Amino acid sequence: MPTTAPAAHALGDVTASDSTLRRFLHGLPGVDAVGLEARAASLGTRSIKTTAKAYAIDLAISMVDLTTLEGADTPGKVRALGVKAVHPDPTDRTTPTTAAVCVYPDMVAAAKEAVAGSGVKVASVATAFPAGRAALDVKLADVRDAVSAGADEVDMVIDRGAFLAGNYMKVYDEIVAVREALGSSARLKVIFETGELSTYDNIRRASWLGMLAGADFIKTSTGKVAVNATPANTLLMLEAVRDFRAQTGVQVGVKPAGGIRTSKDAIKFLVLVNETAGEDWLDNHWFRFGASSLLNDLLMQRQKLATGRYSGPDYVTVD
Repeated sequence: MPTTAPAAHALGDVTASDSTLRRFLHGLPGVDAVGLEARAASLGTRSIKTTAKAYAIDLAISMVDLTTLEGADTPGKVRALGVKAVHPDPTDRTTPTTAAVCVYPDMVAAAKEAVAGSGVKVASVATAFPAGRAALDVKLADVRDAVSAGADEVDMVIDRGAFLAGNYMKVYDEIVAVREALGSSARLKVIFETGELSTYDNIRRASWLGMLAGADFIKTSTGKVAVNATPANTLLMLEAVRDFRAQTGVQVGVKPAGGIRTSKDAIKFLVLVNETAGEDWLDNHWFRFGASSLLNDLLMQRQKLATGRYSGPDYVTVD
């Protein structure tokens, strides 16, 4: 279910003006970087039993937003990706579907055709992805194009320049405008590009800003910069959604994206979710992986658990 409108929750008054918003964001507790990274590293060393590993792999598959965001994308490539999202392993129909396929707005129609009737969602990036450098009317046109083509979810990028300049109200207003453009027809994921935000304090502020503006998900990255999802920045965002729900009653999802390539990586992130936000987030309605190559490794590890051996290189498709 979507979150409530931004003004409807218990913290609605903090966005009444630029000064109240700034005061609130800069009043958030400072992040202990050493402690944050140590906790993320510690949780990443947890071992799980084979039966739990099998469950975790299936859960991770069901949380994948299978993504292609390349200039060379074609309708045929997107349709093939959609077929893979619906039947990740054609030889084993017990394999879960992925959560969604994530594409550019002009590829939404092809993706919708490929996943029709399956329950797999179609997510579209928008708002001048990945840089977000465009006028608001252009960004909103991008959003409307995606929704009119049938997108179930929209992954928008914030204006990092405005955020880093301290123009928080501009960022807030843009997110609200996108939220309004979507109406109730699609869920909104807000991408911060954490690798460009410089500090953990900024990631915490961006997380709260996105949630205050009505994000259904907060997302680490576009996957287009050097530093994308890390255990530490994802842990910080999980703490933010946990605390936001405690204060407002509104649950918001988290999507780490970029750099998560192996089953071992994915399981580490699921441990972070369970130990930080809790079991309520261990569902693809509230947690996603933005990934392309991750699914192949999950499928190979799943087959290894089932048969005791790895398949050859032709077992999974090359995206």
